[in-house]
Amino acid sequence: MANISYLCIRFMEFKTLHNPDEGTTAQFSTFKPADGLAEHHAILQVEPRGDVFLCQLERLQNAEKSLMAQPELKGAKLVFKRYFLSDATNQQALIEQAISPGHCTISFIQQPPLNGSKVALWIYFVGAEAEVSNEADPLGSTLVRHNGYEHIWTMGQMSNEGNSYQQTETLLLRYEEQLRLHKATLAENCIRTWFFVRDVDTQYKGLVVARRENFTLQGLTPETHYIASTGIGGNPSDPKAIIQLGCYAMLGFAPQQQRYLYALTHLNKTYEYGVTFERGTLMEYGDRGHIFISGTASINNKGEVMYVGDIEQQTYRMWENVEHLLAEGGMTYNDVMQIIVYLRDTADYQLVSRLFRERFPNIPYVITLAPVCRPTWLIEMECIAVDARQTAYPNF
Repeated sequence: MANISYLCIRFMEFKTLHNPDEGTTAQFSTFKPADGLAEHHAILQVEPRGDVFLCQLERLQNAEKSLMAQPELKGAKLVFKRYFLSDATNQQALIEQAISPGHCTISFIQQPPLNGSKVALWIYFVGAEAEVSNEADPLGSTLVRHNGYEHIWTMGQMSNEGNSYQQTETLLLRYEEQLRLHKATLAENCIRTWFFVRDVDTQYKGLVVARRENFTLQGLTPETHYIASTGIGGNPSDPKAIIQLGCYAMLGFAPQQQRYLYALTHLNKTYEYGVTFERGTLMEYGDRGHIFISGTASINNKGEVMYVGDIEQQTYRMWENVEHLLAEGGMTYNDVMQIIVYLRDTADYQLVSRLFRERFPNIPYVITLAPVCRPTWLIEMECIAVDARQTAYPNF
């Protein structure tokens, strides 16, 4: 028998399904304005019970079935999934055998869940009114069409030739070619990226240089804009792949619907220390706003790491930075639909888990092992927030 907890704040609902018999927890959030398209984010986790991967996967799949049976998700359509795995090289093939092919774009990344299990899952759904096409292009993207907008989610891109610089260059060029098939460009249409880096302490520099050079050619400079992004440690399933890329792009919006978030009282612009991404991006629609917060750590507005060696104080400063980014876009933590937390040291899990559980008991989140791009950063988080608003733009 599942235990269910529920919280409603304006158009946002948070629900937790805990099944003690199965040892699973599914946290999900629903945003549903009046007469608008619903959106749902879910984080599914299993308790570590000393069982093999296939048993944990079966329990996770049972939790997903229970999730899909909830009335809030009636008719909801899958957009993407991200599996957080303890051994991506071996586990991806087992998952692919257990799920129907092409049912949405999927990211498999070795970022072990720090509750001790072998697998966790993040899922994004939209309401039944949207038209959702899977395998919409050669990269297997999921394409969502609704109200004149086209949303393109492309996950799990890998290359297995060359160093981190060459693989980043290959992945970006391949993605830009795909965008041209959709009559889109990186500079005008890409909203959010994720770069997962094998051995981030040694391989991140190649990514940074290749991305900066590519962006310059695409017209992305300090004088124009960059793209909200997370660059974090994570092993692709292919042992020869150093970089894995995930992207979200969009067509059909006016340039003024997009605004970049800086929180300059707390953070500096990233190009000042040689990297090329935006701290956060706000997208406005007629009935809501979306904020995509990039990977954010304990940093000040001079680009300096704050509270070196102190995981608790770094967590508080990270929360403060994200809070100010959200506020610049007109939102608060009450509008956050999901959180991904990245830790460098497994020994910090118990403390960080308690802090997040106390402050965010309802928001779906997962804590994974994933070193941040600077060794002195012990923790990083990213999130997606949605709020209700009225503008002259078309509804989402």
